[in-house]
Amino acid sequence: MKRSLFVLLFLAAAPLFAQQPPEIPYHAVPDFLKLPPDIHLGEVAGVAVNSHGHIFVFSRGNTTGPAYAASAAQLLQFGPDGKFIREIGHNLYAWSFAHTVKIDKDDNIWATDKGSDMVIKFNPEGRVVMVFGRKQEASDEGTEPLKHVKPPLPPVDGMFRQVTDVAWDAAGNAYISDGYVNSRIAKVDNDGNWLKSWGEPGDKPGQLNVPHSIAVDAQNNIYVADRGNRRIQVFDTEGKFLRLITIDVPVPADAHPAIGNKPTATTGTMAPGAPWAICITPGPNQVLYAADGFPGRIYKLSLDGKVLGVFGKSGKQPGQFGLIHEIACPSENELYVAEPLNWRIQKLVLAPVH
Repeated sequence: MKRSLFVLLFLAAAPLFAQQPPEIPYHAVPDFLKLPPDIHLGEVAGVAVNSHGHIFVFSRGNTTGPAYAASAAQLLQFGPDGKFIREIGHNLYAWSFAHTVKIDKDDNIWATDKGSDMVIKFNPEGRVVMVFGRKQEASDEGTEPLKHVKPPLPPVDGMFRQVTDVAWDAAGNAYISDGYVNSRIAKVDNDGNWLKSWGEPGDKPGQLNVPHSIAVDAQNNIYVADRGNRRIQVFDTEGKFLRLITIDVPVPADAHPAIGNKPTATTGTMAPGAPWAICITPGPNQVLYAADGFPGRIYKLSLDGKVLGVFGKSGKQPGQFGLIHEIACPSENELYVAEPLNWRIQKLVLAPVH
């Protein structure tokens, strides 16, 4: 009788164990970035890597006042060895509150600034070649941080409200996640022409709640980190909804957040598995990485949404994370993560998962 009861209990628990993916061994490279004595990182919001292995860091450093009042954005470039090369866009008109940085296939550098509601395209030499959106001016009536009114005001083509990220398809069209207020995806062509947008606030398929990060795979599927809805939504290039990906991995009993009280909600920004940042590796065998705010882990997934492995936790030590805001994944086993709470970039080297 006892043996039968044990078997029944084991079978009942089997689905839970099946949901626990393997733990990926990894290590953080210590003191990777070599900063000049007079430059300090603030909250690090963005990180990207170009085709030469150079690392671009978008930090809320160099501040001359509170966010939304002066400037909390600084774009820095480092060599593959972590040696400082230059600052890009010093005193740039669009700088306000750094959000993400991305590099396209031609090594152009794109920065999204949540405070100015602008996206800036630099060429590889660091000169501005294209701008999207327009920041509020001191002469504009009612200039102030955007209010999150419900329902939100209708979106306007060509303008953003707290823009978050950008990615590209094979044809060079850019997909811009817009963002904390509009909750939509904008599409512009290679010449900068506004083509369309899709999405609206809500929790139904195709609706969004803070699209916070965006990536495109080799088949031109658009992956949107729908953070507030605790899911990744996949669309085609015209905005047709294709499928949902949710990350459901048991939370360790001793897990704690990087800051604040331990969350109890199963949905929303701080729910386990809610994607703050996503990144898709280069081909031929692409995988998706996603990071959550609590319990502060990174998840490795197949493009169809199967969790292949997991690692990390919240904390301040090397290899622990303080709210990962952006991930760069130049290869399957080399990641760079931007951490606002720890004011740093970490280079992570992963052991292959077999």
